[in-house]
Amino acid sequence: MNTDPRIPAREEIVLRYLLERRAAEDPDKVFAVFDNGPTWTRAELLGRVRSTAVALESLGVRQGDHVVCWLPNGPDVLRFWFAINYIGAVFVPINTAYRGGVLTHVLNNSDAEVLIGDAELLPRLDDIEDRGSIRRVVSVGGMGAPIDGIEVVPADNLESVVGEPTEPNIPIEPWHTQSIMYTSGTTGPSKGVLTSYMQAYASFGPETMPIMTAEDRFLINMPAFHAGGSTLLYAMLINGGSVAVVDRFSSDRFWRQIRETESTMVFLLGVMANFVESRPPSDDDADNPLTKVFIVPLLDDIAAFTRRFDVDVYTIYNMTELSAPIISDANPTQRGTCGKVRPGVEVRLVDHADCEVPIGEVGEIIVRADAPWALNHGYYKMPEATAKAWRNGWFHTGDTARRDADGNYYFADRLKDSIRRRGENISSMEVETEIMAYPHVREAAVVAVPSEVSEDEVMAVVAPVPGAEIDPVELIRFLEPRMAYYMIPRFIRTVEELPKTPTSKIQKNALRDWGVTPDTWDREVAGIKLAR
Repeated sequence: MNTDPRIPAREEIVLRYLLERRAAEDPDKVFAVFDNGPTWTRAELLGRVRSTAVALESLGVRQGDHVVCWLPNGPDVLRFWFAINYIGAVFVPINTAYRGGVLTHVLNNSDAEVLIGDAELLPRLDDIEDRGSIRRVVSVGGMGAPIDGIEVVPADNLESVVGEPTEPNIPIEPWHTQSIMYTSGTTGPSKGVLTSYMQAYASFGPETMPIMTAEDRFLINMPAFHAGGSTLLYAMLINGGSVAVVDRFSSDRFWRQIRETESTMVFLLGVMANFVESRPPSDDDADNPLTKVFIVPLLDDIAAFTRRFDVDVYTIYNMTELSAPIISDANPTQRGTCGKVRPGVEVRLVDHADCEVPIGEVGEIIVRADAPWALNHGYYKMPEATAKAWRNGWFHTGDTARRDADGNYYFADRLKDSIRRRGENISSMEVETEIMAYPHVREAAVVAVPSEVSEDEVMAVVAPVPGAEIDPVELIRFLEPRMAYYMIPRFIRTVEELPKTPTSKIQKNALRDWGVTPDTWDREVAGIKLAR
């Protein structure tokens, strides 16, 4: 029995007991609204989760098992996810874009014997020889083609399974693993982040995020295999609120979805917020139920966004391995901030030897929590990566930032994304922020490309707002008074769309691989000299 006051009771944090408590408190309160789909009350959700748990148990799923979930957003991913955790098994959501070698890696790493997948994705399993321990596949949305060596069970066939879920062999505890979330793996094989129920609670529970209330409805537009989708959805169960689940973010459908689902909160990546902001103004922009918006990273002009849409804007620093250690107040006025350290965690900025850097200097962000299990508990089957990340008792994020005298933090870069030109260290994030202030730019990414002299040159890849063209010369003149001369890009390439992951993160590794292409504009070839 847990007696540590830093860890909440099971009924406040562990899915099985929390869902039962919420359904008993107010069975008719709506928990989930699906875009162009059903609406589920708490009692209806519990009923579906229990029946799905019985079906999974009939396939041999037991407490502690790992179950891969390969589904897009919608009712199915919610009921299967919750049913997996209801049994006490581990939810392993994987990216719907996976195929080939990456798919082989995560299936092998997961140790799962059961995979629940969308019927349209399952043929990719036939394209790989090594599927790890997968022995059974539940095909959702259709029969699914036969897969050599694997039993394929249509999800519809499970509807006839009746009975009651078994009681867990041992109580499901806050420190038990709730999920394994795979990172993007941009610098190596994707790592499976071990996350506990306690970490989920610490991320957006009432102590961390009091602005999330029982009256709020959060629009979930990020996929369940992304922490921005699953963690925020679970947060609303913890906080007693509700969710609206859409298949993906769409700037064309965004305000319709907000209004029709009566959503009061939403999370937007910076590029998403830029899409929303760049749409033509309308007389009813402020006529919406939205009250609170998380934007990461912040837009250049938050005040204009808040006035136009009549919302409060917040920002955070977070990653799959953490629990939102840095959070801003409403409508921060410090340009580019990601907030201040919240209660319950410690944050330091350190050099390569883990020594703290002075205020104003850039260092790697390292984190530890006051409560046990409030951060990740390692990378599954990757002890070396776990030991490296957790050295000296602090979790090393691989991100860099600086802090001002008032305790505000400003994200600088990923360590691997840093640029060094002629002896100067350059933050790609800071350059991107200034480029994004140029009216004709919709999105931008800055990367290092090899210099013919030494070290790096700065390259910017930009996409224009609809109907606009980007003149590289005009962009350089715009940037000159806004940043140090050595930060101004030498190379500028204009594309219609930047390459992105399914979670809308810009794929900088692809941009670095492309390098300086024949259609890239070169400031030095153009003869433009910069004042020092």
